[in-house]
Amino acid sequence: MYQMRPRLIHGCVGGEMYAGEKKTRRITVKQARNELPTCLEAGGVCIQGQDWGNFNVARIRFPEGADATPLLEGMPGNLCPVPHWGTVLKGSINVRYADGTEECVKAGDVNYWPPGHTVWVDEDYEAVEFSPGVEMAELIEHLKSKLAD
Repeated sequence: MYQMRPRLIHGCVGGEMYAGEKKTRRITVKQARNELPTCLEAGGVCIQGQDWGNFNVARIRFPEGADATPLLEGMPGNLCPVPHWGTVLKGSINVRYADGTEECVKAGDVNYWPPGHTVWVDEDYEAVEFSPGVEMAELIEHLKSKLAD
């Protein structure tokens, strides 16, 4: 009953769901995670993502030793301002929140990270995350600008 209108969001192809005048067919929104468009790739870090409606679905891969903390400098509190919901597919990831609390999220875990966090990994990591699309696009642009420095 919904149709897809393709659009370009900060270099990542996405789609906008809208209710059309004629609800003649339903479009299933699905994608093999390894076929999501690449939004950022540098130093072994790879973020592939696509906007579906107001949310971004992303495949996130970090190599052993990756630390997002330096790349978040300049964001509010020097932390990620975007909430993420996801599941870890491979490895584990360490999360530190604004209040200093830390936790480790491992393969098989599902998670929610509110705004105000940073992450680093001690082993290769892969996850699927869902985040608000506009905020995620702004984060990707910030990360790209830091990597260009």
